[in-house]
Amino acid sequence: MENIGLFDAYRNCTLCPRKCGMDRLAGKTGYCGMDSTLRAARAALHMWEEPCISGEQGSGAVFFSGCGLRCCFCQNREIAIGEHGTVISPERLADIFLELQKKGAANLNLVTGSHYVPHIVYALERARKSGFSLPVIYNSSGYERVETLRMLEGYVDVYLPDMKYMDARLSGFFSHAADYPETAAGAIEEMVRQTGYCVFDEKGYIQKGTIVRHLILPGHTANSIAVLKFLREKFGDSIYLSIMNQYTPVYEQVRWPELNRKVTAREYEKVLNAALDLGIENGFFQEGETAGESFIPSFDCEGVLPEKEKKIP
Repeated sequence: MENIGLFDAYRNCTLCPRKCGMDRLAGKTGYCGMDSTLRAARAALHMWEEPCISGEQGSGAVFFSGCGLRCCFCQNREIAIGEHGTVISPERLADIFLELQKKGAANLNLVTGSHYVPHIVYALERARKSGFSLPVIYNSSGYERVETLRMLEGYVDVYLPDMKYMDARLSGFFSHAADYPETAAGAIEEMVRQTGYCVFDEKGYIQKGTIVRHLILPGHTANSIAVLKFLREKFGDSIYLSIMNQYTPVYEQVRWPELNRKVTAREYEKVLNAALDLGIENGFFQEGETAGESFIPSFDCEGVLPEKEKKIP
C-alpha cells in the first residue's frame, strides 16, 4: 500500500474536534466508534440531494460507518454508531469511486468521512490514476477540524456541511458538543477559502463551492434563524444555503420530548420568511412531505463489496 505516511494520522487520533487521542492503528476505537479499519455501509446513486447535486443522474454517494458528532436525533443512526457497514480496503474504496463514475453519477458524494480522511485521500489519488474525474463532494456534519480539512485541499471540489446550531446550549444537549457553533463556523470558513464562490455547469450541477445545510429542529426556530443570520452576515453570497424541514423522529427521544414530532408547516414558513428578510437568495428549500423514513436510504451495503463478494451486513 502506497503513501503509508497518510495513515499515521490514526495514531493518537485528532482528525475530528473530539481529539480523543486513541491509537486507532492499534485497534482502539475513537469517539467516532471506529478504529483504523475502513468501513462503509452503502455506495450507490442517490437521488435525494439538492437538485444541483442529484439532478436526474444521481449523486454517487458513499456512506461511511461511524461519526465524530453522533447527535441524539441522528437520521442515520445505524451507521453513525457503527452497527451497519462492511470492512473494505483502501484499494476497494478507489474502485468504488470508479464504479460510481461508470454508473453515470454526476459527482462523488462522501458522506460523513472526517474520521477516514487519510483513506479518502489515498483512494482519490489511486482512482485519479485510473481515470477518475468526477467533482468530489465532502458531505459533513460541519463539526470538523480545520487541520483535517486542509488535508483535503486539492481533492474536494464542493463542501456540503451542516450548520446545525448557533446555540451552544442546544449543541451541548443534543450533540454533546457545546463547542459546535464556533467549530463549525471555523470549518465553513476554511471550506469557503478552499472552494471560493459556487460554480455550476451548463446542466446546473455544482462543480465547485460550498453549500451549507441547516436542518430545522422542532421547537427551535430561534436557533434556525440565528444560524441563517450568522451565515448571511459572515459569508454573504459566497455560499448557497439549503434550509431543510425533513427532520424525522425515527427514534424515541425520551429525554428531549420536543424532538418526538416533525417540524410544522408554520415553523418552516417562519424560518423561510426570516431567510427572505435577511436577503438570502442563493439557496434551496423543501416542498411537500419530506419528513419520512422513506427518505432515509437502506444501509444494506449496496455497492460496497465487489459483486462476487456481496453479503448481508
